[in-house]
Amino acid sequence: MSREELEHRVYGWGREVESNAVEYAIHGLRAKLGSTAIRNIRGVGWTVPRDPAPS
Repeated sequence: MSREELEHRVYGWGREVESNAVEYAIHGLRAKLGSTAIRNIRGVGWTVPRDPAPS
């Protein structure tokens, strides 16, 4: 999902979102779930593998 897709699904339309809110949330999730749980594809967005490798 792209950043814009995540912002729309989490915050809805017409809501002001801090510039790094999505990145901050992803960082926190990766810290708890492991760095391989959520992957960033540069210029595209984030993806969650079906079977994440253990960290």
